[in-house]
Amino acid sequence: MMGQCGITSSKTVLVFLNLIFWAAAGILCYVGAYVFITYDDYDHFFEDVYTLIPAVVIIAVGALLFIIGLIGCFATIRESRCGLATFVIILMLVFVTEVVVVVLGYIYRAKVEDEVNQSIQKVYDEYNGTNTDAPSRAIDYVQRQLHCCGITNYSDWKNTRWFKESRNNSVPLSCCKPNVNNCTGSLSRPGDLYPEGCEALVVKKLKEIMMYVIWAVLTFAAIQMLGMLCACVVLCRRHLDPAYELLITGGTYA
Repeated sequence: MMGQCGITSSKTVLVFLNLIFWAAAGILCYVGAYVFITYDDYDHFFEDVYTLIPAVVIIAVGALLFIIGLIGCFATIRESRCGLATFVIILMLVFVTEVVVVVLGYIYRAKVEDEVNQSIQKVYDEYNGTNTDAPSRAIDYVQRQLHCCGITNYSDWKNTRWFKESRNNSVPLSCCKPNVNNCTGSLSRPGDLYPEGCEALVVKKLKEIMMYVIWAVLTFAAIQMLGMLCACVVLCRRHLDPAYELLITGGTYA
């Protein structure tokens, strides 16, 4: 009787987990898309395209989790040994993939600072102040979004080609604080400008994004472990005692 209760509970939990897998599929795809969109705003500040590999993988995992949910629900309700075995194997493969994503996430998170340090000076040197220029748009966007100015502070603009060619002793208007009226970016009024540089804030932002990926993957990896455990309980019980209560009919499996 206790075994019967345990197997029914395992099947019920497994069906519930499959519903969670569908939700997880949507969330992981959202996280992957968020990483792509956010990194697109900062892509001028790093040159290593492999940094986006974790985002690509979690989108693929999200799509696969949706299929896993379908297989798991069908196999659990129909009590299919083959279906449950396939379900467990796919979950194990996805789990291994998620472990790889976590490892890559930590590796690329550690490399973000070096990537930004190597690229940011070049991006600022290419700034020309026009909306048609991609580096210029990127810098203006980052300075407005992160409330920063220059690399380490606003004085870094003095060393740029744009500053020397403009000869007006001012920085881009994207350095102006939003609550300051009639800000012209003049260095003679430093109180109108963001005091903090962008380099540290860009590194912080990119590292935060990578941590979102890592924590999302770890959370769903833990859920998958519970799914594999429940599926294994059902499989083992099915192997040892093929006559037990069906989840959807309450009858005996012949």
